[in-house]
Amino acid sequence: MPSDSVSRPLAPGPAAAPPVAARKPRHITLHGETREDPYAWLRADNWREVMRDPAVLDSEIRAYLEAENAYTKAAMAPTEALQQQLFAEMKARIKEDDSSVPSPDGTFAYYQRFETGGQHPVFCRRPAGDLDATRREGEEVLLDGNREAEGESYFRVAGCAHSPDHRLLAYAIDRNGSERYRIDVKDLESGELLPDRVEEAQGSLVWANDGRTFFYVTLDAEHRPSKVFRHRLGDGPAQDTLVYEETDPGFFVGLDKTESDRFIVISAHDHTTSEVRVIDASAPQSAPRLIAARDRDVEYEVSDHGDRFLILTNAEGAIDFKIVEAPIDSPGRESWRDLVAHREGRLILSLLVFKDYLVRLERENGLPRIVVRALPGGAEHDIAFDEEAYSLALVPGYLYDTTSLRFAYSSLTTPQQVYDYDMAERSRVLRKEQEVPSGHDPADYEARRILARSHDGEEVPVSLVYRKATPLDGSAPLLLYGYGSYGMSIPAAFSTNRFSLIDRGFIYAIAHIRGGTDKGYGWYLHGKREKKVNTFKDYIAAAEALIAQGFTRAGQIVGHGGSAGGMLMGAVANMRPDLFRGIVAEVPFVDVLNTMCDKDLPLTPPEWPEWGNPLESVEAYRTISAYSPYDNVAAKAYPAILATAGLTDPRVTYWEPAKWVARLRATKTDGNLLLLHTVMTAGHGGASGRFDKLHEVALAYAFALLVCGKADT
Repeated sequence: MPSDSVSRPLAPGPAAAPPVAARKPRHITLHGETREDPYAWLRADNWREVMRDPAVLDSEIRAYLEAENAYTKAAMAPTEALQQQLFAEMKARIKEDDSSVPSPDGTFAYYQRFETGGQHPVFCRRPAGDLDATRREGEEVLLDGNREAEGESYFRVAGCAHSPDHRLLAYAIDRNGSERYRIDVKDLESGELLPDRVEEAQGSLVWANDGRTFFYVTLDAEHRPSKVFRHRLGDGPAQDTLVYEETDPGFFVGLDKTESDRFIVISAHDHTTSEVRVIDASAPQSAPRLIAARDRDVEYEVSDHGDRFLILTNAEGAIDFKIVEAPIDSPGRESWRDLVAHREGRLILSLLVFKDYLVRLERENGLPRIVVRALPGGAEHDIAFDEEAYSLALVPGYLYDTTSLRFAYSSLTTPQQVYDYDMAERSRVLRKEQEVPSGHDPADYEARRILARSHDGEEVPVSLVYRKATPLDGSAPLLLYGYGSYGMSIPAAFSTNRFSLIDRGFIYAIAHIRGGTDKGYGWYLHGKREKKVNTFKDYIAAAEALIAQGFTRAGQIVGHGGSAGGMLMGAVANMRPDLFRGIVAEVPFVDVLNTMCDKDLPLTPPEWPEWGNPLESVEAYRTISAYSPYDNVAAKAYPAILATAGLTDPRVTYWEPAKWVARLRATKTDGNLLLLHTVMTAGHGGASGRFDKLHEVALAYAFALLVCGKADT
């Protein structure tokens, strides 16, 4: 916990001169315009091989990244004790021997748990009927992540699915962070692995109902999930049947199964368009059947109920989505009929289908709610909650013929609670409440929501949480988190890590900016492509409102965002550096123009609907070039910046933050800290272990505390 003693604020370590990346100008001409990229050489020509084996990285590139890591370590050396303290605090808030609530399926209940000191989940089951998350009687360990991870520098389980007859377990593991998975199948009676191994998979897998067949997705040379295969146990990989191949590089393939277990679902999608095919799960040899042909900017997802499909879609101008029904035998668009009509401003986020109920999670006026609809009949009711701002999530289970719905609830001050809700009796049972072993009293903290008026009059919600003792006179430092892309919303949910900043006098704020769907799908549409600048201006408006309302002052804000949120950090650092004391940009998507012009990169074609295609459109080229953080670095003062990267990251490649830092260092006019930390053994999500990840959070928080003069508290 923070110390009450008074001491001199910590300063950065006396590091040697920062690394200077060599300039090797490359000139790129497009749409009649030539631009210079002096650091293009940091993009390894053999990047595909580096994703699989980081050891093959070019020695000059490796030397530069390692020099930056050494510089960061030296500069942050005075905070090493603080980082260890932050790590210890955050770890102490985690219940080490934690467990999920068991989920019943037939004669078993399945769950995952963690062991004291364990970094990875342990997948387990026990006889059904006992849903106490703390009990271990009758437990059978199916897969021990800690044992599997021994000797690995990176380890992550993506998919873990038991067969319908409960005899087998198929699971997918990534061992270097590149999101290339290996699928293995384990006999749960003997504990032996079957010879049915699949390499270079995407990670998702679905069992057919016969318990002898499963479906999986493979990656192409550009790391795109593009093919669905059917595997019959006992067959070699060469005998697996190609079920579906997506030939458009702009579409990714996914796998799922409907809640009734009747259909295997194959989806092809980008960020705005989807196309679904289904296979009878009891006849896995049958050919996929198309639901409705793809139609640009029309999204849909499919469940089934009785003799009909239930489809969540934005078709026919349903900007905030609606639910339609269509006959199983003729599911095309011409057969779609409204079941839950569209209502603008009420965004339907997801649905769960049961034998007698349809449940939808929706958001209106920035707040989520759960609505239960009886099938048949159509009578509806909401599940009520008391707090003014909170987060909700549906927790899918295995059972279809049940009245029990599981959901999770939390708020900025309230730890997560998991409930089972009886949809017939309209009663709930608390199955689990998140424990904070080191202690947490919600009464010590205040949660607020304010509205910030943006440049065009739109009101941007901002959620805040702070210790009640924190002065609200503008003197407090403030961390402002933002994302604002892909329609993703940042919920007002509980996070134990934040309290290491909050308890040291920080105000923690979340800007619910355009590009997300916090205020409906239109909120997303007005923060993408040609309207992307709204995302940045909304974030700036949030910062200005927090200053105007006395929560903090200009130059006392630390901006924080990752991935596309890291792009936001780069953009606002260029646009309004005066607002910020520091910027934490984790795996930041900052080389937007070059990446969107590089059609060989894994995510580029699927991302064109989000950002625009600058190869084909001069308007998209000009829009992106006007805000791309790397291309708009200028000779001026910037706040202190910490950027992070993952060497095997297939989403935001390591060279984006590396190039950005190199250009900043060569161009900016201030002497503020500029640090790059590259994890040489991980990808987009950083370290895989639940405790190892905390070291990365501790580094970011120590940086924020250091630049705000709070590192000695």
